[in-house]
Amino acid sequence: MCLILFAWRTHPEYPLVLAANRDEFYARPTAPMDFWGEAPHLLAGRDLREGGTWFGVTRDGRMAAVTNYRDPSQVRSGAPSRGRLVSDYLLGEHGAEDYLRHLQEQASAYNGFNLLLGEGGALHYYSNHGTEPRRLAPGVYGLSNHLLDTPWPKVRRGKEALAAWLDAAIPDPEALLALLADDTLAADAELPRTGVSLEWERRLSPIFIRSADYGTRSSTVLLRDRRGRVRVWERNYPTGETRFFAW
Repeated sequence: MCLILFAWRTHPEYPLVLAANRDEFYARPTAPMDFWGEAPHLLAGRDLREGGTWFGVTRDGRMAAVTNYRDPSQVRSGAPSRGRLVSDYLLGEHGAEDYLRHLQEQASAYNGFNLLLGEGGALHYYSNHGTEPRRLAPGVYGLSNHLLDTPWPKVRRGKEALAAWLDAAIPDPEALLALLADDTLAADAELPRTGVSLEWERRLSPIFIRSADYGTRSSTVLLRDRRGRVRVWERNYPTGETRFFAW
């Protein structure tokens, strides 16, 4: 994924609210979100090239998502797939803290990543760009292709919109999907400098990305209520098909 907005323990009914966009090259083969045949407890999309996933959730309350850390100068061909970080955790038996402790020992083998892991009553964040794993306190967070809460325009705008959603009298999941469809470009003065061209900084600046060969492939909304019930929506592009799952 390239943008994850989430609220952790800030809403009286929904301890976890997550809204996220996956941005990818249109030509990369992908399976939409579904329960995996070999692991019926796991709900996730699948990268058909490398076999991993960008976001997933299990029936027993585990969740994981990954974003890339954008720094073209540090990208190495042949590095292991970052999508495997998500699927390995969700298919494995290690708790989040143990998983991240072991991951630290090999994290330098991967191209830059941010990893968000959830289990039970905790959320954990880790990046292999100079941060230690940490358990997150209650709050509203935004994660794109830099470190957690780096105030890129899309992150600031997304967090403000999510905070407004949390204050609504009757929270509406469709409003979160509409938030994720915001294709407003940032002003040049607000753009980060991440090592790509100015033209690409502009293209990558909206919450929802469009270009000739790269852009937002899917939007995902997850609501977990205080009784542990989960609802997930995934809207795929360019078709606009929306898939819904609940348990």
